[in-house]
Amino acid sequence: MANERPTDEQAREYIRGLLRYIGEDPDREGLLDTPRRVIKSYAEHFAGYDGKPEEHLKKTFEEVEGYDELVLISDIELHSHCEHHMVPFVGKAHVAYIPNGRVVGLSKIARLVDVYAKRLQVQEKLTAQIAAAIRDILEPHGVAVIIQCQHFCMCYRGVRKTGSWTTTSRLFGEFLENPAARMELLTLIGMPRSIGGAGS
Repeated sequence: MANERPTDEQAREYIRGLLRYIGEDPDREGLLDTPRRVIKSYAEHFAGYDGKPEEHLKKTFEEVEGYDELVLISDIELHSHCEHHMVPFVGKAHVAYIPNGRVVGLSKIARLVDVYAKRLQVQEKLTAQIAAAIRDILEPHGVAVIIQCQHFCMCYRGVRKTGSWTTTSRLFGEFLENPAARMELLTLIGMPRSIGGAGS
C-alpha cells in the first residue's frame, strides 16, 4: 500500500540517506546513533497522528449550576512543525467556549491542542481544526481559538525575521455574532479588539 507506514529499520535508513545527502558520513562515531534518536524524537513530535480528538472531549460534566458564561484556557504552550519545511513553530493558544449545559475538564482542552499541534501543520489549519472539534463535539454556544506563534521557517531561514509573530483566529457562535462576548474574550487575553472580523 502506498500509505503503509515504514518500519523503524526502514525509517532509520531514510535518515542515514538524508545524512549522506547533506554531505555527512552516517558511519562516523557522532552520527552512528542519530537515526535511532531522530525516529524516537519523531514519535514524540508527531504523536498527534495517533490521537483522537473525541477521546479528550467525550467526558463532560453537567452539574455546573447552570453555568453558561465564558470558559477560557489561555497561554497553552504549543509546539508544532510546519508542513512546508518540517521545521518547528512554537507559541501559545488561547481557547474559549461558552457552555451549553456541559463543560469539559480543563486539561482536556490542552490535550486537544496537542492532538492537532503534534502533526505537520500550517497555523491557519491548526486553528480551524481545534475550534471545529470543540464546536462539533461539545456543541457550545460559542467557540474561540486564537493562536500566536513564531515560525522557524521565517526566523532562521528565508527572510530571517526573528521578531515576527503570526496570529490566527477562528470564532463560532456567540464569539462571532456578539461583539460584547468577543470584547470580553479579547480583554481577558489582552489582545487588540480588532480580532474576529472578516478574517476569523
